[in-house]
Amino acid sequence: MAIPNYKILLVEDDQNFGDVLRSYLEMHDYHVTLATDGVAGLDMFRKSSFDLCIFDVMMPRKDGFSLAKDVRERNQEIPIIFLTAKTMKDDVLHGFKIGADDYISKPFNSEELLLRIQAVLKRTSKSADPRDDQREFLIGKFHFNYPLRILTFSDAAPNAENNWKLSPKEAELLKLFCKYINDVTPRSEALTKIWHEDTYFTARSMDVFVTKLRKYLALDTDIEIVNIHGNGFQLLVKASSSEDL
Repeated sequence: MAIPNYKILLVEDDQNFGDVLRSYLEMHDYHVTLATDGVAGLDMFRKSSFDLCIFDVMMPRKDGFSLAKDVRERNQEIPIIFLTAKTMKDDVLHGFKIGADDYISKPFNSEELLLRIQAVLKRTSKSADPRDDQREFLIGKFHFNYPLRILTFSDAAPNAENNWKLSPKEAELLKLFCKYINDVTPRSEALTKIWHEDTYFTARSMDVFVTKLRKYLALDTDIEIVNIHGNGFQLLVKASSSEDL
C-alpha cells in the first residue's frame, strides 16, 4: 500500500491507457494528475507540486525526453520514470543521461510498475533534506513549535499576549523560512509546497502571509524578512541571535 498523499504527474498520450493507469494508481492511494501531451504536462508541472513523474517517451507536441529536460531545469531532485515501447539500448541510455530514475518498457505488468514506483520513492526519500524533519526552532528571541503551531516571544512575561497560535499556512511558511534561514527561500518552492500551485493569485496570497509573519517577528529588531526580487524571501537573523534546537 502506498503512503497517502504522494502526488504523481502522469503524462501519457494514449487517453484510454492513461485513464486505466491513473485509476490503478489511485486504488493504491496515489494522487495522480494526467496530461495527454508533453506541453500540457509541463504546464501542470509548473502550476503544482509532485513527488514523482511518469512520462511516456513518444508523445505529440513535446516528447518525454524533452519534457524531462525541461522538468530537470526546474527541479533536479524529483524522480522520473519513463514509459516506452522502445527497447533500444541508445534510447534507454539517453533517458538515464537526462536524469531518469527508472525505465519500463510497454507492455508491462501493472504490479511491476507499482513496485518500481515504491522503490524509487523509497530510494529518493532517503536523500531528503534532514531540515524538513525539524520540529522546533529558535529564531532570535522567538521560540517556534511547528507541530503545535505556537510562536512565543521569549522576552515576554508568562501568559503575556506575545504568544501566537499560527494558522496552518503561517506555520508552514515560517518553517520553510527557518529551513533557509539567512538564505533565500525560493518563492516557487513555497508556492508549490504550501499553496500547491504557482500562479499570480497564490503569489499574492503568499505576500499576505509574509506580512503577517513580519508583524509577529517585529518584536525582535534583529529579525527581518526581506523580499528578494524575482527569487523569493530571506529570513535574516543577526549572528548569534538564532540557533536550531
